[in-house]
Amino acid sequence: MKAAWAMIVLASLLPNVVQAQSAEVDKIRAHAEKGEVEAQNTLGLAYRNGRGVAQDYTQAAQWFQKAADNGHAAAQRNLGMLYLEGAGVKQDRSEAIKWLRKAAEQNFAPAESFLGLLLVNGDSGDAKTKEGLMWLQKAAATNYAEAEEKLGELYLFGKGVAENVPEAIKYFERAAAQNYASAQDQLGRLYLDGKGVRKDEAKAAGLFRSAAMQNYAASEETLGWMYLEGKGVRKDEAEAARFFKRAAEQHYASAENHLGMLYENGKGVPQDFQKAADLYREAAANGYGGAQNNLAIAYALGRGVPKDPVEAHAWFTLAANHGDKNRQDLWEEVKKQLTPQQMAEAEKRVKELEGKKP
Repeated sequence: MKAAWAMIVLASLLPNVVQAQSAEVDKIRAHAEKGEVEAQNTLGLAYRNGRGVAQDYTQAAQWFQKAADNGHAAAQRNLGMLYLEGAGVKQDRSEAIKWLRKAAEQNFAPAESFLGLLLVNGDSGDAKTKEGLMWLQKAAATNYAEAEEKLGELYLFGKGVAENVPEAIKYFERAAAQNYASAQDQLGRLYLDGKGVRKDEAKAAGLFRSAAMQNYAASEETLGWMYLEGKGVRKDEAEAARFFKRAAEQHYASAENHLGMLYENGKGVPQDFQKAADLYREAAANGYGGAQNNLAIAYALGRGVPKDPVEAHAWFTLAANHGDKNRQDLWEEVKKQLTPQQMAEAEKRVKELEGKKP
C-alpha cells in the first residue's frame, strides 16, 4: 500500500501526465477524505484534468482549497491558477495572486515563477514589477527553467529591466541546457540573427531541432523555412514540408500558410491546389494576413476553390488591413468584375469574417 501511495504522490508532481484510472481515483479519494493533503491536491488534479473522473473544475477547486488551507504549496498554486482563469471559481486576479504568493513564500518554484511573470506583465506599477522580478530571480536561482527563460525574455526586450542581451543569453542558455523548448527557440533566433552572439546558422538549426523534438511549433516552422532556403542545413523541400506540416498540425498559422504555398507550387509535396486553399483558409481564419492574401488570390483565379470575386475581394480587404497587399493588380481586376450589389455583399462578408476573429 505504501508503494502504491508513493506512486500517487509522484503523480501529483506531474499534473499534466496523471494517468489515474477510476480505481486509483477511488483510492486517492479515500485518503483525501481522511484529510491527507497530498491526496487532496492529487484528487483536485484528477478533476481539473479529467483523469479517471469527469472533468469538474468546481470539484477541483474544492479539493485544492482543502489542501491549500492546510499549507500545501502545490495546491495553493493550483488554486491560484483556477482563480486567475475563473475555472470552478469566480475569476479574481487578487485572489489568484494571494494564493500564488502563499505558495511562493514556501519557496515553491512554479509559483514563484508564475507569480513573477504575472506581476511583471500586470499594470500595477514599478513596485509590482520589481516584486515580480524578485520572484522570477528566486525561481531562477533554483535552476527553474521556466523562470530562466522568462528572465531571458525580459532582458532581451528590456521589459521591467534595462535591455541586456548578454544577460538574456545567459538565462536562455541555462534554460536551454535543461531542454526547455522555448529557451532553445529564443537562443536559436539569436544565433540565426547574430544578435549578441556570432551568427551561426548551423548552431541555430541545432537548437531549433532540439525544440522541434518537443513539438515546439515555432521552431518546427522556422526549421521548415531553413530547409526551404538552405540556411544552416542542406536545402531539402521535402524536409521543409515535413516540419511545416508538424507545426501546421498544431494550427500554427504561418506554418499553415507556408505549407499551403508548397502544395500550390508542388515543392516537396505533390501539387494540390485544393489542399493549398484549405491550408490558407485555416491560417486566414486565424488572422494571418499572408494567408488571407493567398486565399484571395485562390478565389480570384479559381485555384483550388470555385472562382468567386466576392470572396476574393473580402479576403483581399482583410489582408490589406493586415498590411499584406500582394497582387494589387489582381485585386483591381476583381473590383472591376463586381456589380454594386456584389460590392455591398463583399463588404458585408468582410464584417462577418472580422466578427469571427479568434
